[in-house]
Amino acid sequence: MKRAIILTQQCMMRASLLFTLIASCGQSVFAQSAQDAINQLQFRAQQQQSPVITNSALESRSLSPQSLPAVQQQSVGQYTQAPRNGLLLPGELNARDLLPVIDSSAPAPYGATLFAGGYESERTSQINDNYMIAPGDKLSVWLWGGINFSDVLTVDNQGNVFIPNIGPIAVQDTPASGISALITSKIRQTYNDSVNIYVNLLNATPVNVFVAGPVIRPGQYAGMANDSLLYYLKRAGGIDFDRGSFRNIKVMRDGQAILNVDLYEFMQSGSMPDIVFKDEDVVLVTPLGPTVTVIDGARNSFRFELIENATTGEQLSTYAIPLPNMSHVGVIGNRKDGPFSVYMPIDRFSQFALQNGDKINYTDDWDADVYDIKISGSHLGPSYYTVTKSTRLHDLLDHIEVDPALADIDNIYLLRKSVADQQKELITQSLDRLERSVYTAPIQSTGEGAIRAEEAQLVSAFVQRAKQVEPLGRVVISDNGAVANILLEQNDEIVIPLKTDLVQIGGEVLMPQAVVYNPNADLEDYVAWAGGFSERADHQRIIIIKANGLVTFVEHSAGYWLDSDESHNIVPGDQILVLPRIDDKALQAIKDITQIIYQIAVAANVVLD
Repeated sequence: MKRAIILTQQCMMRASLLFTLIASCGQSVFAQSAQDAINQLQFRAQQQQSPVITNSALESRSLSPQSLPAVQQQSVGQYTQAPRNGLLLPGELNARDLLPVIDSSAPAPYGATLFAGGYESERTSQINDNYMIAPGDKLSVWLWGGINFSDVLTVDNQGNVFIPNIGPIAVQDTPASGISALITSKIRQTYNDSVNIYVNLLNATPVNVFVAGPVIRPGQYAGMANDSLLYYLKRAGGIDFDRGSFRNIKVMRDGQAILNVDLYEFMQSGSMPDIVFKDEDVVLVTPLGPTVTVIDGARNSFRFELIENATTGEQLSTYAIPLPNMSHVGVIGNRKDGPFSVYMPIDRFSQFALQNGDKINYTDDWDADVYDIKISGSHLGPSYYTVTKSTRLHDLLDHIEVDPALADIDNIYLLRKSVADQQKELITQSLDRLERSVYTAPIQSTGEGAIRAEEAQLVSAFVQRAKQVEPLGRVVISDNGAVANILLEQNDEIVIPLKTDLVQIGGEVLMPQAVVYNPNADLEDYVAWAGGFSERADHQRIIIIKANGLVTFVEHSAGYWLDSDESHNIVPGDQILVLPRIDDKALQAIKDITQIIYQIAVAANVVLD
């Protein structure tokens, strides 16, 4: 209610002010406009969502004018000193929205990052020695000794500064580095060495430079004469990626090109030609030239502009920088006789003539003749071997030196990346099926729906954890001392276990630990030595992972261990994993979850609960 009263009073005060102005001017023709203004004020008062903040309100809320936004503090007639940073003023349009999109899926052009920073607001405070004196510049001149004189002189429109008893001195188009010597020489023509002279250029006059061609916001921009070309291009929003050239930018003066700039050279070597801008200079971005696109296989997968219609692959590779392992190049494009496609070794590509619109894909297509094999565990000598791709395991084992007292050569196993990838894929597929079965199960009642919602949350959390497990890719290659002579693959890892007297007990036991092997102990004894089963343990099935990687299950039913099979006997180096029990009353997906837990335990030696 108070806010409505304040807003109504404000509207009445504004309306009263408008009527007073109309009466004092005696112009009845504005009556309709005043009524429209009143109606608009009333409408704004009805739409107002926040209370009016007055000075008394500021005091009551312990606010100060400094705590208000900078825009509210700005007084009438002042210009903000902060850059707009792309903020559009009322009535302005976003220039990028006016430009038609040619191909939104095309990669950015090489050099596009030049216009991503805010360096247009960074400017050196020093004047370039090559800066040319222009009208409006200010010079500080001091004379002492025989005469005394000091003043700040402004270069007039004729390019002169006037010194009493000396007269006008033409200084326009004089380099900043030579202005002191010029004025000193002119003064020496009148005064001898008894007069000391000091001349200093205080500040340079801003220049107006036009930026034209395919840029985002072509127009006139103010800057300093020694500002870089990139400064003016960035002020204009940068080069239009789809239409403007990065390789042929001209600086025009009096209708003549005085400088050509290739931004690729700046990107490669940091080379940027020096230029001192003058009033009404024009930075002209020429239309985009022929282009080729690097799709993949290079450090710089961009769209590249060609200087000539035909550029060799070697010239392109200088900018694209193919990855070290690239062996071949595929080129797709169009020629006079129609679509064109070729696949060639990278050496031949260096002399290949590229044309406008070509797409290049660097590929790794080496047919490796050798494999890198890693050796880990208990062994002597190097940890990596290079073998031919037809090498079998026994051929390499003959060259690996071990200490028979330490190395368990009867339980060698293999870690293979391709097997790990397959295990990961199988686990992922099982997890996906589990999620689908939970999310798509029919619901018969409201109570069942609540149970299913809780079940879905639990299953989702389990799936997220399970997807983070990385399988080992273990391959069982030994059994009872016999080692299979299999073909080796790239990046295989041969593991020679260290002989041990310990047995590892983990999973759902109270104190997971390693205990010394006891030939008289059975599985139940080892579980007891680890503190016994936890409350979440599954007493029905336990996993035993042998030293060679072989996995067996031991079932427990009606209080008896079914371990009559000799493969269930515990030996040094074994790992005992007790799996968690899942409440089948709470989860209907119990079978799927149990199966996945088994898969993860076998593939990664990890027990999820």
